[in-house]
Order: sequence, then C-alpha cells, then structure tokens
Amino acid sequence: MRRQQAAKGPALSVDTKKKEWVGDFKNAGREWHPAGQPEEVRVHDFVIRELGRAAPYGIYDLTVNRGWVSVGIDHDTAAFAVQSIRWWWKTEGRRSYPGSRRLLITADCGGSNGNRVRLWKWELQKLADETGLRICVCHFPPGTSQWNQIEHRLFSFITQNWRGRPLLTHATIVNLIGATTTRGGLKVTCRLDTSRYPTGVKITPAQMATIRVEPDAFHGEWNYTIHPRQPAS
Repeated sequence: MRRQQAAKGPALSVDTKKKEWVGDFKNAGREWHPAGQPEEVRVHDFVIRELGRAAPYGIYDLTVNRGWVSVGIDHDTAAFAVQSIRWWWKTEGRRSYPGSRRLLITADCGGSNGNRVRLWKWELQKLADETGLRICVCHFPPGTSQWNQIEHRLFSFITQNWRGRPLLTHATIVNLIGATTTRGGLKVTCRLDTSRYPTGVKITPAQMATIRVEPDAFHGEWNYTIHPRQPAS
C-alpha cells in the first residue's frame, strides 16, 4: 500500500455500504426544523415495492482522498461491484493516474467482493483485459473488516451527512452522497446505476482456468494479482 501511494499510483478501498430502503422511512440522527414542523415518516419499515432499495457501492481513493459511489437499484453482485470500479476508472482513475499500469484494491473477505467469489475474479479479469492494468487485490482477513479504510474515511461521513433525513428517492440518496465533504478535503462523486445484476451467475472451472491470477507468496488466498490476458489496445 505505502509503495503504491509513494509511486503516486491508484490505491483503492472498496466495499458496499449498508443497503437502504427508499421512501419516507425513519433515518437515525437529528436535523433541525422549525418548531412544530417535524418531517413525517412511516411508523413501520415495510418495503415500498415501487421504490425498492438502494445498494451504495463505495470506492475510496486513498492516494488523493476522493470517494466514488455507485448507487445500485438491483442486487449487490460481483458484477455490480466491478462495474462500479470500471466507471471510477473511466471517469476519474485514468485521468488522475495517466500511464499507470497497476491498480491496487483492498477489500473485505465477504460480500460481493469476497475472496472466494468466482464472479468477482472473473469480472476483474475482464476489467484487466479492457484496461491493460495489473489488478492487485488484498483482502482483509475474516473478522478484520474494521481495518478497511473506506468505513472510516468515506462511509462514516456519508452517514453523518444524511442523518435525520428520510431517503425519499434514489435521486435524494445520490444528491446527499454527492454533497458529502470534510474539512480534510474529501470530495465524493455519486452516480445512479439502473442496470440489472441477476444473482446465481455461475463461473465454470473452465472459465476459472483462463483467469491469469498470480497468488502472492504471503497468503495467496487473500492476496493476488490478476494480469491482462493480452496487451491493452
């Protein structure tokens, strides 16, 4: 991590924030309103099917203190996670790191970006092929997700920014996340991802055999590099 940052290379911390029901539900925290004019919310948290839920997938750039969040409306799958990283690279990453050939990602061991999720590695291989990047992934061991920097340096500030405000629509969520800033200079970009990401996608052993994954000498099940299968155009 320190070598990557010292070389001014992209070093990311990624994770999915807690999924939120969309609608006029209670949101913990306080927000000031004129006396006698409280925000009315529902008594019970039953899903509003027309609105559904939001799955914010976050990307925190440790090198430049910037956040990127994709707010999904469908399932939180590995395809959604890698698509979020792809959008970050297309819109911010390649502009911030011109000429970089290596991308470092730190992630938890579970969820859509878990170290045992075949689809995660399959989608990362496709991203490596598209960009020509060597994608180095470091998973935190089970039970140590609190070490993941995105929790303390991005998600906590998003939660503070929208506390006490009902998340009425997906647009409300995107605007509140995008308006998150800190005195330390954090800025956040947020976009709505309306694509569908079906669950149950199977990656066969034959497909896995085509992934150019290089396990690290230290706990290769948690630390590995995925190489492009051919030079980027």
